[in-house]
Amino acid sequence: MLAGLLLVATGLSACNDQDKLPALGADLSQTSVSGLSSGAYMAGQFHFAHARIVVGAGIVAGGPYGCAESVFGGLAPVWSVALAQNLNRAVNGCTGTAMSSLGVPDVSRLEQRAGARAREGKIDPLENLKNDRVYLFAGNADRTVAPSLVRKAADLYKASGISTDNIELRMDVSAGHGFATVDEGVSCETSGAPFLNDCDYDQAGAILKHIYGELQKTGGSGAGELLLFSQGEFTSGSGHGLDGTGAVFIPDRCRDATRCRVHVAFHGCRQSRQAVGDAFVEGAGYNRWAATNKLIMLYPQIAKSALNPRGCWDWWGYTGPDFLTRDGLQIKAVRAMLERLAQSRES
Repeated sequence: MLAGLLLVATGLSACNDQDKLPALGADLSQTSVSGLSSGAYMAGQFHFAHARIVVGAGIVAGGPYGCAESVFGGLAPVWSVALAQNLNRAVNGCTGTAMSSLGVPDVSRLEQRAGARAREGKIDPLENLKNDRVYLFAGNADRTVAPSLVRKAADLYKASGISTDNIELRMDVSAGHGFATVDEGVSCETSGAPFLNDCDYDQAGAILKHIYGELQKTGGSGAGELLLFSQGEFTSGSGHGLDGTGAVFIPDRCRDATRCRVHVAFHGCRQSRQAVGDAFVEGAGYNRWAATNKLIMLYPQIAKSALNPRGCWDWWGYTGPDFLTRDGLQIKAVRAMLERLAQSRES
């Protein structure tokens, strides 16, 4: 199949070394993000880092921003020591609740650390979060990420200035660890590949409508192009963890003079294209809403490695000490992808 072939919302064009993420004149001031599990943590990290352009976030089975940063991690003279501390905290305090008796996560401390990063210019000022809208979800059959941690994420957003009216917390669906769909994936209560749960619930639509308000119904003129692009030009050196190939869905209407918004969807661990093929990028349900609402869907991808065997986004520091900031290698790469989408078509 030729790259660039016009396809319906469920199609995908082949990738070759010449494929590039196109310049589409997108409106980055209306960017939003979402993710599952490690992708939820990354969505939160990107939201805090770039709050000036991000207007909302969807956090599915993820905890609060900065949760895995050990209280002693920043003091360790060697990053590998800090990384080990962070990983222990991530496993025992930020997915499970083994450290809850120790006060992990401490929302007050996390808000203070976020404020300090903002004052140091490492993330955008927290006041940029004030008017944002956040959707959070914890499946009550999820045994991978404790629902209490999702509640802590909501608490941190409130502590950071977002009003309760702008936050939706769903904890009433009998979902396992996965992204809930109308009819895609495994049974609702299951936690397993491709981590799409058939719960008769349109989670993609719920996220987008909470962030952007009422949307045009899906169907009708729902055509667009879902293509692969090289992520290599948005990275430098090694250690960033990104796969060589990412995916983007471009509605037909975003190919003309219309300025479209962008939503970035971060896959979960073991949910990348490398792990489950196109199950997430095609089956999560985002593309059919994007096609009718002038919304570009960006699906950046992480690769498995010896340091990251499950292909998770970096929310505990495997890419280095800047992972929570604008200088984090993965955050920088995704921001560069957005900048490409925002370039004028004539560039």
